[in-house]
Amino acid sequence: MTLVPHVWPETATVVDGRLWVGGCDVVALADQFGTPLYLLDEVTLRGAMRAYRQAFAATYPGPFRVHYAGKALLNTALAQIVAQEGLGLDVVSATELLVARRAGMPMAHVHLHGNAKSDAELERALTWQVGAIVVDNLDELARLRAMSARLAEPQGVLLRIAPAIEADTHSHIATGGEAAKFGLPLAALDEAVAQTLAAPGLRWLGLHAHIGSQLFALDQVVATVEVLVSQAARLRERFGVTPVELSPGGGLGVPYTADQPSTDRFRYAQVVSEALQAACARYNLPLPRLTVEPGRSIVARAGVALYRVVGRKGRRWLNVDGGMADNIRPALYGARYSAVLANRAGEPAGEPVAVGGRYCESGDVLLREIALPPAQPGDLIAVATAGAYTLSMSSNYNLVPRPALVLVGNGRAHVIQRRETEDDVLARDVVLGGADAGTTLRRD
Repeated sequence: MTLVPHVWPETATVVDGRLWVGGCDVVALADQFGTPLYLLDEVTLRGAMRAYRQAFAATYPGPFRVHYAGKALLNTALAQIVAQEGLGLDVVSATELLVARRAGMPMAHVHLHGNAKSDAELERALTWQVGAIVVDNLDELARLRAMSARLAEPQGVLLRIAPAIEADTHSHIATGGEAAKFGLPLAALDEAVAQTLAAPGLRWLGLHAHIGSQLFALDQVVATVEVLVSQAARLRERFGVTPVELSPGGGLGVPYTADQPSTDRFRYAQVVSEALQAACARYNLPLPRLTVEPGRSIVARAGVALYRVVGRKGRRWLNVDGGMADNIRPALYGARYSAVLANRAGEPAGEPVAVGGRYCESGDVLLREIALPPAQPGDLIAVATAGAYTLSMSSNYNLVPRPALVLVGNGRAHVIQRRETEDDVLARDVVLGGADAGTTLRRD
């Protein structure tokens, strides 16, 4: 089988019929660490981060920041790499914020997102002085105004708007429509700005929008930039303030199969930068700090998932030892992937088969109509482009421990997230009749 270059990690190659990634024999890694197993290629990962920074440095004359969207995949080691490469980090929970802090990420380079932030999450962000809290709605803003009143230095906020742009993507990952659950409707923006400016504990930085994920049509990103700048100009006229930061979010698409186009980060940067410069010139606004938030397009291609074939069902089905609990995307979105037999990667493909997961759901089908060499129990299936929204959306369905994550590079492999154990899975269980007899609720 031939590896599709723009789908597999940059270091992926076939040596003596076996798949290698990051200078490591994938079959040997599976034997050493067990399966299912997720690999993360360091060269591809760091290369994507650097490509974004270099692209915007070459195309945007104003200040800019590239923030990695941690929702795609996040752990302490990955956050350390993000910081080392000079990127900021977007988080959406108190625990993700804790990961950023433990990794040594400067809090000024962290943005807290989310449409339903708890008081505890807002309090942690205020106490740790994150670079910005991205406010999603008026109720959140009211709570934040009250909580920030004690601050000696005001907290920076971006106001997320719903720009009423329907992204050409799966409905589950479209986030910029007028009826989307994310962002302030444009009709509520003036009130939000007025409340922010009146709050002594808050400092309005500017506007944010994110219309969705897996975007290939960049004209929709241009339209988002136009809405951000036109709203900024209108707010300047009404309130006399000019935003220092605008963010059109992220969402650049990545290929999962050979028929999808390569990720062109430079073209994306060029389109966004030119659109922002042209709009600012048209509305006579100074160039703001431009913040972009790629996640999938940084980490997806760097990831490879490994599964062991445990059985066959006729000629059409293979069953493997993982599935929807470590990768929900095929069941949730109908996502497609590219795959090879890692231990027989040099052999020609046979008839298409379906690869079923181990979980008790008929929808647990990892791969549909995938052409592989005739597989036997014990063979190793490697799935490409598995770095984003797999482990980050994983679960313990059927009480199965989650896989390990191994960083590979220069012929070395480092476990950066160990495999869960049964003790991990059961650690929260409390046995009835034990020392904790429970709480009695009575009605007087």
